[in-house]
Amino acid sequence: MLKFNFQNPTKILFGEGRIADIAAEIDKDQRVLMTYGGGSIEKNGVMGQVKAALSGYRLFEFAGIEPNPSYETLMAAVQLVKEEKIDYILAVGGGSVVDGTKFIAAAVNFQGEPWDILAKQAKIKTALPFGCVLTLPATGSEMNSGSVITRRSLQTKLPFSSPLLYPQFAVLDPTTTYSLPPSQISNGVVDAFIHVIEQYLTYPVNARVQDRFAEGLLLSLIEDGPIALEDPQNYDVRANIMWCATLALNGLIGAGVPQDWATHMIGHEITAMHGLDHAQTLAIILPSVLSVKKEQKREKLLQYAERVWGITKGDDAERIDAAIEKTRAFFERMQVKTRLSDYGIEKASITKLVAQLEQHGMVKLGEKRDITPEISRQILELSL
Repeated sequence: MLKFNFQNPTKILFGEGRIADIAAEIDKDQRVLMTYGGGSIEKNGVMGQVKAALSGYRLFEFAGIEPNPSYETLMAAVQLVKEEKIDYILAVGGGSVVDGTKFIAAAVNFQGEPWDILAKQAKIKTALPFGCVLTLPATGSEMNSGSVITRRSLQTKLPFSSPLLYPQFAVLDPTTTYSLPPSQISNGVVDAFIHVIEQYLTYPVNARVQDRFAEGLLLSLIEDGPIALEDPQNYDVRANIMWCATLALNGLIGAGVPQDWATHMIGHEITAMHGLDHAQTLAIILPSVLSVKKEQKREKLLQYAERVWGITKGDDAERIDAAIEKTRAFFERMQVKTRLSDYGIEKASITKLVAQLEQHGMVKLGEKRDITPEISRQILELSL
């Protein structure tokens, strides 16, 4: 196992009805900005619960944070925070709202051009405190310090992180996910699954606890994901998926192990150029990454084949190929297509996507930093 530091200060409030408890987490004399997306929280009753919990607070609102939150939109929120002298931000929504809120919290008092937080990975020295009410389990942003932001004018999607950007608390009420459309359920399960894979399918370092933990999360998602599509108001299924998505990216399974993230970095460029959902890009790219890097990932792929998919027959190559195909089939069963051509993206786009990777410095990807732009091209071509 590799050396590691681990700390996660986010307080989790899990279970039905926990939105009512948020008043105990926010001082009543603070001016609170509620950030959210397109308004679904009004229809499903979450906004009403939040406002009831914060009755008597000075509560302001900022709506319209998009999937793949845009720099342009978030800078408008930064201006509102300054104008209204906001003390605390409450993100209400899915991972995009939480990601966007992290940027707002970091940018408000940033000395310099806020775009440098992303483009230059400028150090964040202060951040407004914030919490969140999660309505879409997928990204794990509710219990980590990372975020990904898109600047639409530049067709650029970049990550950033800071120890100052852990939510102070996160409400996880599985009932808030009952009204999600099937596509968001599908995307959330696929996103969480691949978060686990990025930290698990690398090379062995005798981190047996992390391996078994990761395998348990994968097995739970494989079991519960399809049921969530068939039985949308199954509380136990939704609770397990919600907690899996959080645990997939809160630092536990990634402590002391090598991590890949090439699938994410290549996927970001597809979203930025073509507007695909984040999970769709991951489902397209992951099988190809595993195929291209199967020799480097051989030991962990064989472990994955046996422990997660129960594949024990055949030689090593056959078992690895079967595990990759089982993975692709799972994404398809979750109603997420796994080929660029499924989304009308043709080979002509690949050169542009590789150029974007180079422009953004994504030239040494993977757990061994050996995925060059040429190998990224191979991965994209295999994804057609």
